[in-house]
Amino acid sequence: MQTKAAVLYEYNQPLVVEDVELDPPKAGEVLIKVGAAGICRSDLHFMKGHARAPLPIVLGHEASGTVEEVGSGVTSVKPGDRVVLSFVSACGRCNNCTDGRPNICETRAQFWTSQFDGTSRLHKGGQPIAQFDQMSCFAEYSVVPESACIPAPDSLPLDIGALIGCCTTTGVGAVLASAKVEPGSTVAVVGCGGVGLNVIMGAVLVNASQIIAVDINEGKLEFAMKFGATHSVNPSNQDAVARVKEITGGKGVDYAFEVFGSGKTVEMTYNMTRKGGTSVIVGIAPLGETAPIDAVSLVRDEKILKGAYYGSVRMRTDMPKIMDMYLSGRLKLDDLITRRYSLDQINEAYDDLQRGDVGRGVITSF
Repeated sequence: MQTKAAVLYEYNQPLVVEDVELDPPKAGEVLIKVGAAGICRSDLHFMKGHARAPLPIVLGHEASGTVEEVGSGVTSVKPGDRVVLSFVSACGRCNNCTDGRPNICETRAQFWTSQFDGTSRLHKGGQPIAQFDQMSCFAEYSVVPESACIPAPDSLPLDIGALIGCCTTTGVGAVLASAKVEPGSTVAVVGCGGVGLNVIMGAVLVNASQIIAVDINEGKLEFAMKFGATHSVNPSNQDAVARVKEITGGKGVDYAFEVFGSGKTVEMTYNMTRKGGTSVIVGIAPLGETAPIDAVSLVRDEKILKGAYYGSVRMRTDMPKIMDMYLSGRLKLDDLITRRYSLDQINEAYDDLQRGDVGRGVITSF
């Protein structure tokens, strides 16, 4: 079948929106009519060449949609079902999956730009087109593994489902599943884009006593206050580490989350934590970037420094809980979406992201 898709042919060049060929689902695969796709910075890293993938490729990894067709052996979903798509299609059999860490599935890491048989369902004129995160949701239709499909209630709006597919699960999960923040804790969030705002909402869920938003964009800091931040700090006009310690009585925070993706912000985040504090690195930095960490304080102050990929969640059990949190009014995801686009406007959408517009953009028309 034909599907409209946004194809990346060259780094640092606009995506090309055009018709490409999409093969039907094979065994264990599902054809999805994409209902909404989020504009996430992770895709931008590949567009800019800061991270690498085989080209050409159709990007997009934050999405929801409706099942159109299933391949043989698929039992968990059927045509007509609404689903949130997990950008990690866990195999369920590797060491990490069987240890309860499907978010870092080893098999998916091997086949992250193809289906599990090593081939892509996308092509044009005989040329294969890689499938980003086995999804490529910057398209009208996509073929994904069955394990990527998380059943969703019909009452869940598709644009909200897209957010739960990535930024909400990543941010809220980092608080609940990775850091396991205790009630009354102090929290700093470095980077207040879409994922950072979800970290803030996660901190609100656990009744953190102070939630300090840190960003160089004053508009984002003001926006963060609407989601539960109690303080704001702008590193462009003050010493952010010193200010965070001042807010917390000279100690530093119990938990600091880095949600931007750079060596400089990783170092800043680590230095904001108190003795015995935990730094959780959520943002993905450009390929090869490093961060200097005071190795002495890591030991003497018994600090914890850890990464959190996809919020350290178990997608099939934790994502439905996050859907319920939204449906019960505990997550303010409607307020998070500030821009809606058609697929034809995708390059404009990424221009808006790079300009620093607040909130999250979502493609809702294909």
